[in-house]
Amino acid sequence: MTRRATPPDVGSPADRAAGIVAELRRQHSPRDVEGQRRFGITPETEHLGLPMATLRAMGKRHRCDHALAQALWAFPVHEARMAAIFVADPKVLTAAEARTWARDFDNWALVDGCCLHLLRKTSFAWTLGKSWRRQRALFVRRAGFVLAATLAVHDKARADADFVEVLRDCERAATDERNFVAKAVNWALRQIGKRSAGLRVDAIATAERILALESRSARWIARDALRELRAGG
Repeated sequence: MTRRATPPDVGSPADRAAGIVAELRRQHSPRDVEGQRRFGITPETEHLGLPMATLRAMGKRHRCDHALAQALWAFPVHEARMAAIFVADPKVLTAAEARTWARDFDNWALVDGCCLHLLRKTSFAWTLGKSWRRQRALFVRRAGFVLAATLAVHDKARADADFVEVLRDCERAATDERNFVAKAVNWALRQIGKRSAGLRVDAIATAERILALESRSARWIARDALRELRAGG
């Protein structure tokens, strides 16, 4: 007798997660894995190559089922963790748990997805981002700046003075020659500069100071940001 897969809405979180991962594995596409890897999505875990639309749809079916999200994240499968981002409940997720998940950050897509779709909605996003921007680990540091860029757009109540502090972090990190950090610093600098007229002035001044630094990364960050900010983009 053939054993049926556990339905996604029946059983323990671990059993349901196992059923979802089995469903994801059935859609494995080696061609799409290679395509994603060409864009720098190179997880250290199992990689199935599924499109974001598939993972979003999975999350929509199980939204805010935090126990299921925890069980999905426990699988060393890139798409399971990406799905967990859409399933998790930002009101239940704790800062300690977010820090634990951050230890598994191993590619920019997982980092950016987690920041854009989950972490920015938490009550501790600001303090977490501040801490992460000052850490050395590649993808944790990237997450700190991606959170800043995201909050510059979505945190409407935050005072501009708080973002001036982030600009100082951008200046300190601008000489980090790692591409995934440099791009995140640039993103934060540009988004903060577009938040308000006052912050645009501050961001341009920050970018001009960064431009003077003896660093290839710093020069790219500054020139790219200045081109957009001076054009009023």
